Amino acid sequence: MYTEDDITAAVAKGIFSQENADAFRNYMSQQQHSPAIDEENFRLVSSFNDIFVVIICLLLLTSVALIADALKPWIGALAVTGTAWALAEIFTRRRHMALPSILLVFAFVGGALMTAALFMVPSYHKFPHGGAYDMIALASGGLALLAAALHWWRFHVPITVATALAAGGLILMSTTEIIFPATRQYTEAMMFAVGLAAFTLAMRWDMSDPDRLTRRSDVAFWLHLLAAPLLVEPIFLALGVFSGHTAVVHGLVILALYLVIAFISLSIDRRALMASALFYVLFAMADVLKEQGLVNLSFATTGLIIGSALLTLSIFWHPVRVFMIRKFPSALQSRLPPSRQAYFEHR
Repeated sequence: MYTEDDITAAVAKGIFSQENADAFRNYMSQQQHSPAIDEENFRLVSSFNDIFVVIICLLLLTSVALIADALKPWIGALAVTGTAWALAEIFTRRRHMALPSILLVFAFVGGALMTAALFMVPSYHKFPHGGAYDMIALASGGLALLAAALHWWRFHVPITVATALAAGGLILMSTTEIIFPATRQYTEAMMFAVGLAAFTLAMRWDMSDPDRLTRRSDVAFWLHLLAAPLLVEPIFLALGVFSGHTAVVHGLVILALYLVIAFISLSIDRRALMASALFYVLFAMADVLKEQGLVNLSFATTGLIIGSALLTLSIFWHPVRVFMIRKFPSALQSRLPPSRQAYFEHR
């Protein structure tokens, strides 16, 4: 099983010519009736060996954590961090296994974060009232950001950029709350700002690889996946989705917002925003139906209606995108990451 990165590397080494590689990609696009960029591909599993290695890595990391935790909890987290790096040298740098690499990024960065947090917990009472969580978050986020930077420098796993941005957001939020304690009541707004930064960065990575042929597209995918909940959750919380009493007008506003999200997702050909907001929409609309007296079947009815609509959109995703993007100004079309004029003409 070969990926776009493999084909690109083969071209760089002179095994294939660029013309042959482009001809092969065009042939596969015609066979599938859509370009590869419209399928939002990213590397995850190439064989069952990936899953097998992940299971063994989880077993090893858990065992190391339990054994080292007997000394001190933070030593257990540090041991996981070191073990994850050692395993990455084998399965990421040498074997280039995607799914184990993703697990090991989380283990390394998450282990670094937990090392700082668990190390500082015994000193919790020394921090000013209300600032203990922020100080721990700042130290944890700082070490996690450093770990993510080191991991990216060494291994260049696409998801690492998203973890680094998440750590940076944690640092920014905790620092702001330490300096300006009154901002603690605006946590959702700061989450939205971090999500907007993640979305902007994702679009920059997407635009640097408009045909989605390199690892930059995978980096953009994970950034979109990070941006989605950070953008969606604050908005839906502000609309009172989890209040337990969603009014009909709020339900209509949420549906309208979801249509906007669907429009953006279609425009940039990234489904992460829609997937992230789906839970909130289902919860809100089920609550609206429950308020109207449909108690027992509220969630089932909502799932049937919205699920059918989304399944239909998934089936006709490419024709809808082509029709919609044709209405955009040419300057905007050229900036959209997944635009391919050959596919427009083919259809």
